[in-house]
Amino acid sequence: MIDRTIYVTALSYCGLVAVIAAVAIISLNGNQKAKSTASLISKLLAEVLGLPKAIFTVVLIYALIVFHRNSALEIGVICAAWIFTGVMSPFEGLIVLFGKIKKGLYSDRQLTALATVAAYQTPGLVLVRVEDKSHLAPGSLVLLNDARSNNIVCLALSDVGRDEGLLIRLVELPRAECSEELKDLSKSLRPNEIAQIDSADVSMPAEYNGSIKAIIGIVAPESSIERLYFEVCNDDGLEEGKLVETMVSGAPTTYQIVNGLTKEEIVQQKSTHGFSRGQAQKIGRWDPESAKFVTSKWIPAPNAPVVLVQSAAHIPTKEAVGHFPGTSYPATIKSIHELVTHNTAILGILGVGKSMLAIELVERMISSRIKVICLDLTDQYAFELKDFYDEATEHVCIEKIELAAGEDIDAWNEDPEQGGSLPNLRSAVAEDLKEFLNSENKSMLKIYNPAKLVGSKQLTEAKSYNVGGAWKRGAVLWSMTPVEFTRLVTEEVLACVQDKMSTEARVCLVYEEAHSLVPEFSAVASPGDREATNGTARAILQGRKFGMGCLLVTQRTANVTKTILNQCNTVFAMRTFDETGKDFLANYVGKEYAASLSSIPERHAVFFGKGSSCENPILIRLNDREEFRAVFRQP
Repeated sequence: MIDRTIYVTALSYCGLVAVIAAVAIISLNGNQKAKSTASLISKLLAEVLGLPKAIFTVVLIYALIVFHRNSALEIGVICAAWIFTGVMSPFEGLIVLFGKIKKGLYSDRQLTALATVAAYQTPGLVLVRVEDKSHLAPGSLVLLNDARSNNIVCLALSDVGRDEGLLIRLVELPRAECSEELKDLSKSLRPNEIAQIDSADVSMPAEYNGSIKAIIGIVAPESSIERLYFEVCNDDGLEEGKLVETMVSGAPTTYQIVNGLTKEEIVQQKSTHGFSRGQAQKIGRWDPESAKFVTSKWIPAPNAPVVLVQSAAHIPTKEAVGHFPGTSYPATIKSIHELVTHNTAILGILGVGKSMLAIELVERMISSRIKVICLDLTDQYAFELKDFYDEATEHVCIEKIELAAGEDIDAWNEDPEQGGSLPNLRSAVAEDLKEFLNSENKSMLKIYNPAKLVGSKQLTEAKSYNVGGAWKRGAVLWSMTPVEFTRLVTEEVLACVQDKMSTEARVCLVYEEAHSLVPEFSAVASPGDREATNGTARAILQGRKFGMGCLLVTQRTANVTKTILNQCNTVFAMRTFDETGKDFLANYVGKEYAASLSSIPERHAVFFGKGSSCENPILIRLNDREEFRAVFRQP
């Protein structure tokens, strides 16, 4: 009778555990609070009463009474073993059990399973299925109880299709840490279940800019070392020129958005998913110590989160020629000397800020003790740079040159090279430039207007001709063009600096309205202009090793000689609609940036080349003139 009672008791205990486990399973997906409470209690009871040590204790007691009750020694030994292996654990288990039940019943917070995993799309993506009536909004933070990795914090992306339910993609957030309370609550989730959580329960790493809202997408296929494609899941604040970041080799790397398009893909069977895909060009990894972007030479991991760099007020600095739109990141000039000696071009349509940028660069050159000679058809530089321009002294110099240009203006010569006023003009310009470029001369800025300095030249040898029966001799004289005066000045500057070689810039020639001063062969007004442009180009090509360079400013890229333009190692490309110009610039800044040039705002430019502190092309917001002067001229 005793044996039977013990047997029934042991069997009943095991049956009770089975029933509790069944109740936990049946009430698992209940949405009502009563069902959720029953599921919680039954799950916790099953976890404790069904422990291997608990089952072992019941079986041990049964064996002790039925088979060993007649041997005191056996009972003693078995009881001792039972105390050390079974008794203490159930007591501890009961304490833990009551604590968990109390916490589960009286806690205001519970995790409710919203969905189950439908598929793992490695790396880093999880496809979950929810009922139609359930709602998991894009951008929600969820906790996944993964069977292998325990708790994984994920971000809900957009809906991607339907089968038996609504399909939603999640992206894993590496290095996001759960709070201790959340870890305790997560134990109520079964493997492969997800529950929505609060961002306050998660410690977000710095790579997400401290906020889950900063995540705007994931790295998409076909991303390369220089180009990032990303699938957009949150387009709030996205626009061309904005900066985004993702992890590359364990460090946050910055990209600049240059394009976007819509895409479609098959998710499961015939279900399709339409989405927006952004395109961004790599800028680099920000180095706080040097305050510039440095090269990052690898690709981001597939499906890695992409975050939007948060907007910040730009603080002007002396070194910055502009800043990345909507951020505090400055865009600086690596070396003003290399910007000069390796030649610079500012290209863009009328009224977008070319001249203001050129004037800022001229002021930077003067500050670095680089003498500047402006060939300005607009008379703008003398006014904007009046603080550096000795108008009275320069007026005297211009008068001497004008006087020389008018002397012998109608005089021909048997030697064509000595005919007209050109020899006198060349001598006066050479003398003026020699005095200006003298190291003891403190003047840093000289300005010529080629349209106002008119001289004459003789192109052919003198000939005899009969007039009214009388023989006379003479030659035709031609007026000099601005293109020819540009050549004269450029060649004379080269002659003045050829006395010594220099790795640092000594003088910069500014060609304002360069399409009128150094035109392309197809755009010349006369055959003489073609030869003059060739002469200017030869002098510029030779000038670098003597510390001579040029700053070329034009609104008509197609009409400027490519002989000089191809030698401009630094380019500021501003808004332009000229397809020929955009095709030319595509070789410098890339097709993506070139395609955007017709839509970039005023006072924005794509900056690239040897003068830039960034090794890749960048779209920047240029300094405002008054803001620059206030900062740059501070003592």
